[in-house]
Amino acid sequence: MPSFDIVAKTEMAEVDNAVQNMVREIATRYDFKGSKCTIERTDEALTLNADDDLKLKQMHELLQGHMARRKIEAGVLDYKEPEKAAGQSVRQTVVIKQGVDKELAKKIVKDLKGTKLKVQASIQGDEVRVTGKARDDLQDAIAAVKAMKTELPLQFVNFRD
Repeated sequence: MPSFDIVAKTEMAEVDNAVQNMVREIATRYDFKGSKCTIERTDEALTLNADDDLKLKQMHELLQGHMARRKIEAGVLDYKEPEKAAGQSVRQTVVIKQGVDKELAKKIVKDLKGTKLKVQASIQGDEVRVTGKARDDLQDAIAAVKAMKTELPLQFVNFRD
């Protein structure tokens, strides 16, 4: 029985490359001269440290630009609330989303059932497996999920006949 998986994965190596390029650009840009703006990556989160809110906004633009150059969509970045650090400085955590969360998985399954296609969708951890009798039905299911316009970029992997 043909099947495929719907996942949301981010290449962490590409994130590392984007962060390194951003660090290099911060070190050379004139408007960041003399500032203590830094970016650090821990497991699946980035920490932005900036001198003030204006520099933090500029760092957001830099981060999104460098992620886009590395073919990482901005939808995987989840900006938390900025918090005050010492003096005027600001710190913000940016979480890199991995996997399809439960609410989105339930929405995908519900919408696929609502399309009346002859496919079955099941939630397996942080991915959704879609099975059907015909390859054409699965291709129609992929088109239906792409038309849903989710904020999280989805990939369709592990297509088996």
